[in-house]
Amino acid sequence: MATVKIAHNSPSRAKPSELESAIAQALYDLETQSDLKAALRPLQFSSAREIEAGGGKKAIVIFVPVPQLAAFHKIQQRLTRELEKKFSDRHVIFLGLRRILPIPSRRSRITQKRPRSRTLTAVHEALLQDLVYPTEIVGKRVRTKTDGSKVTKVFLDAKEKSGVDYKVDTFGEVYRKLTGKQVNFEFGGAAAEY
Repeated sequence: MATVKIAHNSPSRAKPSELESAIAQALYDLETQSDLKAALRPLQFSSAREIEAGGGKKAIVIFVPVPQLAAFHKIQQRLTRELEKKFSDRHVIFLGLRRILPIPSRRSRITQKRPRSRTLTAVHEALLQDLVYPTEIVGKRVRTKTDGSKVTKVFLDAKEKSGVDYKVDTFGEVYRKLTGKQVNFEFGGAAAEY
């Protein structure tokens, strides 16, 4: 019955992994036992992955359909807290499952123009926003080193430091594993530097 929480069009629904089954069961239990029943009933997730976050920590990344992402955001703080209790010493992160479309070439049969929201850059930016959700991104700097590698420094709102401070290293590691880009997170105003 818990597989109802896995989206119907997800390949994970037919054959869910052990982690996906555990998350579906946890969401189903929360729906039946807590006061989140009305908010959790229509919500489903597409898939889940466990990612090494360094220092012996692991992160559970739950991918949700983009149309349901706003509904997840409404209850995300409470849901994250409850799931982190169930899956002890693991951080829980909700991300929208977005698709990157290739650049149309002369040989491709696609007649429509590729939407901006499906470009690599737009998907990576949206992924960064989802990753740090309760916190707002107030600034960004891209630093190119002499060897050609790029490091992005992301400044988060200092008001929400206490809520996500313990997860900052996990955010950077998850983003690096998913996109291959190096990101450092800091708290404070970015405008003060320039």
